[in-house]
Amino acid sequence: MNADSQQPSARVFCIANQKGGVGKTTTAINLAAALALSNKRVLLVDLDPQGNATMGSGIDKNQATVNLYQVLIGESDIASARLRSEPGNYDVLPANRELSGAEIDLVQMPDREQQLKRALAAIRTEYDYILIDCPPTLSLLTLNGLASAHGVIIPMQCEYFALEGLSDLVNTIKRVYRNINPELELIGLLRVMFDRRVTLQQQVSAQIQTHFGDKVFKAIVPRNVRLAEAPSYGLPGVIYDKSSRGAKAYLEFGRELIKRVDASAGRTAN
Repeated sequence: MNADSQQPSARVFCIANQKGGVGKTTTAINLAAALALSNKRVLLVDLDPQGNATMGSGIDKNQATVNLYQVLIGESDIASARLRSEPGNYDVLPANRELSGAEIDLVQMPDREQQLKRALAAIRTEYDYILIDCPPTLSLLTLNGLASAHGVIIPMQCEYFALEGLSDLVNTIKRVYRNINPELELIGLLRVMFDRRVTLQQQVSAQIQTHFGDKVFKAIVPRNVRLAEAPSYGLPGVIYDKSSRGAKAYLEFGRELIKRVDASAGRTAN
């Protein structure tokens, strides 16, 4: 038995929501940085052809000559493609518009939804957490993310239409669990862009807590200008302005996730 086989393997989480504009990439970037600030080894996988998680981590997506596209079609491995987010202190598997072509190439491959999982297997002992920023569609790319993960973190706004989208996503997770990945579970829901002054948001938040119970993270990320500014500087919000309300919320979220994972590992060991 080699030394690597004795090392603990990373927990792999998808950051997913089929609705766009809900702070999904902001959550992925800031969670990666928050975990790194807690001395965790983190890989952020940018599974969205827009490459926003790459750019928001301080990496020029157009300068990444090898990226996730080459990894998915078998032309490269993650060790060769990953880049370092210097400001965030975590690794990034970058993406750009090339990744859009992976949809067509993957269709022709056997076990096409397992390509990312196979690639991650080679480096999982090098990290404590692997976070996958999924595109806002149920595509072959998203299926690759869900097939690779232990669980899904859903960032969501507390608005009426978000509840309908949430139901669809939970059903998708159940289908992937049954048909592709029996390890997959809903890790939790994170309320983002929250404004306590809006009565409807408070009502929706209460509905979510009633329905999902302890699956709802206690941390709540407020609507925050500093978080919105950070990507234009290529910085995670928790690095750009640690004192902002949004940054503090993501740091709290990171600590809460670590506690949940540690508690789950303790239950499994017992």
